[in-house]
Amino acid sequence: MSGFLAGLCAAALPLLAAGYWLGRRTTRPQSLGGLGTPVEHATFQTLHTASLAAPPLRAGLTEETARKAARRLRSLLGTDALCLTDDTRVLTWDGVGAHHRGEIMEHLTGPLETGRGEAFRLTCRAPDCPVRWAVVAPLTVDDRVHGALVACAPRESAVLVRAAAEVARFVSVQLELAELDRSRTRLIEAEIKALRAQISPHFIFNSLAVIASFVRTDPERARELLLEFADFIRYSFRRHGDFTTLADELHAMEHYLALVRARFGDRLTVTLQIAPEVLPVSLPFLCLQPLVENAVKHGLEGKTGTCHIRITAQDAGSEALVVIEDDGVGMDPELLRRILAGEVSPSGGIGLSNVDDRLRQVYGDDHGLVIETAPGAGMKITVRLPKYQPGVHSATRLIES
Repeated sequence: MSGFLAGLCAAALPLLAAGYWLGRRTTRPQSLGGLGTPVEHATFQTLHTASLAAPPLRAGLTEETARKAARRLRSLLGTDALCLTDDTRVLTWDGVGAHHRGEIMEHLTGPLETGRGEAFRLTCRAPDCPVRWAVVAPLTVDDRVHGALVACAPRESAVLVRAAAEVARFVSVQLELAELDRSRTRLIEAEIKALRAQISPHFIFNSLAVIASFVRTDPERARELLLEFADFIRYSFRRHGDFTTLADELHAMEHYLALVRARFGDRLTVTLQIAPEVLPVSLPFLCLQPLVENAVKHGLEGKTGTCHIRITAQDAGSEALVVIEDDGVGMDPELLRRILAGEVSPSGGIGLSNVDDRLRQVYGDDHGLVIETAPGAGMKITVRLPKYQPGVHSATRLIES
């Protein structure tokens, strides 16, 4: 089950009691529209309203997200007014009585420090203002108070105290999911930076050394290789987006292979077989080049003679199948397992575990690298890429769960 659905169920189900109470007050049998009993109708309305309030909150607690969610949250509680705050100010006020902002903030010091809810009377000289009482429910993420949900009503209500606490818990769950999303994004960015750091030092040195060797003997060849080098570096260090297309990734890989072939000459041969229909398929940025570099490394190191690398990308129904195969020295399967598990650091830091981790994070554990190898038997790496666009997979998996 996806994080969103789990969070919605965990936080929304306790709201049903409040939804049932509100439904008894506001729902008439003749307005059910075929949804069944008043209790069933109230349950549906509560869950539906909660689902509408959740998406803005998944972006964190800001003025904009609070404003978008406040009206739905107030509808859940059926109150005259509702406001959301951070730890210093009111982010949004929905409903009547906005002139109570200052008074509300004065009462928030205790709840924000202790993380405990409070209820208090409001002082108001406006005769037409219905707001006379407020309930404060703190919003907590990882045991730290980030703000508060404040529900305002004409009079005290024990039901409203409970309902406000449950709605605040629902909001807190969404904020926790938002923090998890941000943590995941930061992790992916850190892994890409780490992968760049692993690739760059030795590759840049070797490439520049090869280019320098052609400067006097073949200036035109040196110029061509310098352009290949510039294009590959520009792609590797780009900053827009975590995803790319298979076409762009293969194009960058060709720049890399041109530099490698210039270095090793006839010792390295590469065969590519690419189905045109899979070129638009999306995949995590900088996934294929580390696998090709791994093939070059294990195909040439510790081996005399030539190395042949075969790269194929085929249409496999709902997936694109990418295979990178070399006839090099291979590897002990147990050592490979430990490398992918992070128990052993690979020599040269080629990044197989980095790519495997990112594929699993994006597509699930069943889409990690499939590697076949043995000492002296070369290595075959298979990558299965779903054809849906980035971001669509979560909805697909939600439906399946």
